[in-house]
Amino acid sequence: MKQDRAVGTWLLVLACMVFGMVVGGGHARTIGAGFSIQVWRPFTGFIPPLDATDWNQLYKLFQQTSQYHAHPIDMAQYKALFWPMFLDRCWGRFMACVFLVPFAVFLIKGRIQRKLALWLGFIFLLGAGQATYGWYMVQTGMEPGVLSPPPAWAAPHLMSAMAIMFLLLWTGLSLRNAEPVRIEGATTLRVFSTATVALIWVTMGFGALVATSGALKVFNTFPSMDGHMLPPDMFGQAPFWMNFITNKGTVQFCHRLLATITALTALTTAVMGLRMKLPPVTRDLFLLLGGLVSLQYVLGMATLVLGNNELGFVHELNAVLLFASAIGARHGVRGAVAVPAGALAAG
Repeated sequence: MKQDRAVGTWLLVLACMVFGMVVGGGHARTIGAGFSIQVWRPFTGFIPPLDATDWNQLYKLFQQTSQYHAHPIDMAQYKALFWPMFLDRCWGRFMACVFLVPFAVFLIKGRIQRKLALWLGFIFLLGAGQATYGWYMVQTGMEPGVLSPPPAWAAPHLMSAMAIMFLLLWTGLSLRNAEPVRIEGATTLRVFSTATVALIWVTMGFGALVATSGALKVFNTFPSMDGHMLPPDMFGQAPFWMNFITNKGTVQFCHRLLATITALTALTTAVMGLRMKLPPVTRDLFLLLGGLVSLQYVLGMATLVLGNNELGFVHELNAVLLFASAIGARHGVRGAVAVPAGALAAG
């Protein structure tokens, strides 16, 4: 991949904007605004309601949701739910513009070659798919008994967003630093770094299941689960696999277990990185990784014991920062090579 720091910086900006989407979407979920807008206008949806007729139309659609039937609200309360969701959607449209306009400019100027253009087009299509998926998730609010975005929809929505963030970060960093720095003896560190990125991603998926299934409100003790090592009725749902999506005790247990494994792996990786001779920026990323994973584990325990959704939102945002730092650290050791046999013999 040919080095181009301007193109790389543009992609890193887009990765930061994905974090902004998580902020907006997470806030909307936390306040119960996920089903507040039951229309999707991809090209004109940035226009807000302009008069009472517009507001009444949107409000009547919301009144058809199960959420409204369970918890009726007036127009003033509806507007308080509408605006956070509206701004989150506008941010997504703004992201599309931030992608398309510079992409066209770079392409016309010859800064983006065919192979890279196809790759970036693929990432854009993933983003468009993410938006479409989000709309279908919102439509589940019209189904009987669905009071908030279902776990089976919400977890893939977050994980796919993180996958897009990974692709933007990795491609952007590679364009800014096309030649990997050769680091002898860091192959094991590279393996641990890869495992850390993967574990954080999977753990975040189970975190989304906890947040959307109501699992945060059960077993609010740590390290035991109300005195149990395993939650009672851990596999009580049928079919069996549904226990890992909607069984509150099972979902929370899996998240606890994965979080502990991930924290230990990430801390081990950070210590390994700090003990090695690495470029200053890469070393700083491993230091950041160790600090963020420690903070994340403390936030997780506090969120669980307090059963606090707002603290859980902070926990989610820190997870995104942790994921980004792990990606950066892993990217920094992509030039790792084994110690030459001659050097080992000489030692």
